[in-house]
Amino acid sequence: MKLPGLDVLRVVPERSRAPQANIPQTLAERERLRATISGYVAANRDSLVPPLVLDELRTHADQLVAGTGLDPVYRDYAGVLLSNEVWREQLATVPYERRLLLLPKCLRVEDKCPAPFDEFGLLCKQCGLCSIQDLQNEAERLGYAVLVAEGSAIVMSLIQTGKIDAIVGVSCLSVLERAFPYMEAAAVPGIAIPLLQDDCKDTTVDLEWVWDVIHLSSDDRTRRMDLDGLRAEVETWFEPVALAALMGTPAGPADDVARGWLSRAGKRWRPFLTVCAYKAWQDDPSAPLPDALKRIAVAVECFHKASLIHDDIEDGDALRYGENALHVEYGLPVALNAGDLLIGEGYRLLAECDAPAAVRGALVRIAAEGHRQLCLGQGAELEWARNPRVLNVTDVLEIFRQKTSPAFEVALRIGAAYAGAPDEVHETLTRYSDALGIAYQIRDDVEDLTVTDAPDDVQAMRPSLPMALACERATGPAKALLQRAWRKEIAASDAPELRGLITATDADGRCRTLVEMYKEQAIQTLPDLQNASLKGLLRRVVGKIFRFEIQGWCSEFEARNAAGRAVGAAAAR
Repeated sequence: MKLPGLDVLRVVPERSRAPQANIPQTLAERERLRATISGYVAANRDSLVPPLVLDELRTHADQLVAGTGLDPVYRDYAGVLLSNEVWREQLATVPYERRLLLLPKCLRVEDKCPAPFDEFGLLCKQCGLCSIQDLQNEAERLGYAVLVAEGSAIVMSLIQTGKIDAIVGVSCLSVLERAFPYMEAAAVPGIAIPLLQDDCKDTTVDLEWVWDVIHLSSDDRTRRMDLDGLRAEVETWFEPVALAALMGTPAGPADDVARGWLSRAGKRWRPFLTVCAYKAWQDDPSAPLPDALKRIAVAVECFHKASLIHDDIEDGDALRYGENALHVEYGLPVALNAGDLLIGEGYRLLAECDAPAAVRGALVRIAAEGHRQLCLGQGAELEWARNPRVLNVTDVLEIFRQKTSPAFEVALRIGAAYAGAPDEVHETLTRYSDALGIAYQIRDDVEDLTVTDAPDDVQAMRPSLPMALACERATGPAKALLQRAWRKEIAASDAPELRGLITATDADGRCRTLVEMYKEQAIQTLPDLQNASLKGLLRRVVGKIFRFEIQGWCSEFEARNAAGRAVGAAAAR
C-alpha cells in the first residue's frame, strides 16, 4: 500500500485564534446562523431579489437580529451571509470557467512564503505551507480564474473584460464592506467567505465553506441538502419504536439485548453515508426516503454495532460510549450471541428489502465482502496479540485499511447499489473509503491520547499509529522502551511515559499531518466521478466527518510587498 507523502512530511504550523468579537465564536454557532439565514431567505424569496443595495441588506440584517435574538454585534457578519444566500442559486448556474476565485494574501505563511508578487498579486510557489495552494489548484482544475490579491480595481477590471460572470471571494469583513458597492453596481453574482479576523495576522477561515462554494453547481442536485438535518433524521431511526416499525417486534430476550445495543449512543456515520449515496442518484433528493432504504441503513449499523461487541470482547475493553461494554453488562455468552444476532439481522434486512433480486444479491455480496475484509484485519491484529512484535507504520495502516475502511465502503456502496449506480462508481467508492477510513482511524488514535476515562490503544498496548511513528523516530533508551512496548514486555503503568515519548518525537503531530493527507487522498478520488451530485456530496461529507478550520499567517508590511512586486516584475521580464 502506498503511503501518501511519508517521505516528505511537511507539518503546517497549527495555530488557533478566537474569531474577532463581531463574528460568532464557534463553528457550530456560525453554521447555525447560516442555516437560520438560509431559512429566512427561503421564506422571503419574493422580496430578496439580487443585487441588494447596501441599505436594503442592512434592513434585512436588522430584521434577522430582531426576529432571532441574534446579538446585534453580529449584524455585519449576518449581512454578508445574507447576501451570499441571496446570490447562491445564481452562482450555481454560472459555469466554473466564467468564475473568479479571489483569495487574500494573508492566508500565506509570510515569514516562510517564497512567493513573489506581480501586478496581479501573489504568485504561489506551491510550497504546501498554507491553504492557498490547495484552494488555487482545485479551483483552477474546475476552470476558475484565480487571483491571490486584494483591491477592487483589479476585480473591476476583470469584470469589465466580460469574461467573469461570478466571483467567489475570501476576505475580512472590513474589506468586504468596502467592496460591496462595487459588486452591487456590477450586479455580478458574488459569494464571500469572511475571514475570522481583520488584522491580517494569524488569520483563519471556515475552509469547508470555501470548498462548498467553489464546487457549487446547478448540476449537483444535492447542493441544497441539509446534511446535519439528514443525520439527525437518521438518528431517529434507532429509537426503539422506530426500530420495531422497521425490523418487526422483538422476538425475545436475545432480541431485546441486541436492539438495546443497536439503539445506544453512536455517531451513525455509516447509515448516514448509505442514505447520502442513495440520495445523490435521485432526481429529487428532497423526496421522502423509502422504508426499504431505512431498513438498508439500519442493516449497515447492525453490522457495525456487532463488530463493536466482538471487538470489545477480543480487545478486553470494559467500556464503550462511557458505559459498561455489553459483555461486561450481560456476560460473555449473551454478548457474543447479541453480536451474532445483529449480523443475522443485517443480512435479513438486506435480503428482504423492496428491490429487484439482482439488487438484493448485490447488497448481500457487498456486505459479505466487507464483513470478510474486516475479520481479516481483526485477525491480523489478533495474530499480533498472540505473537507481539514491532509493527512499522505500513503494518499499522494496513490493519486500519482492513478493519475500519470496509465499514465506510459497505455503507457507501450499499446505498449506491440500491440506487442503481454503475460498476465504475463502486470502484471509486472503494478508493474513497480506503482513504476516508484510514484518516478516521488515525484521528481516533490521536484523540485517544487525550482520553482519561477509558483505556486507549497506548494504555491497552494495542497497535497504534502514534506508537509506530514514535518508534521509528526515537533513538537509544527511548526506542528500546517503545520496542518493548510493542512486544508487550512492559506494564500498563508505563503508558504515561510512552505518551511522553509520543509527544517528544512529535508522533502526534505527524499523525495529524497524515489525517490531512488521507483526507486529501479521499478527495482526489472524486474527479473520477461523472455524477456531480455524488461528487459534491462526498466532498461535503469529508468536511462533516472531519470538522476543521485552516490557518494562514500574514502581516501585510507594505515595504516587503513592494519588494515582492519588484522581484515578481523582474522575474516576468
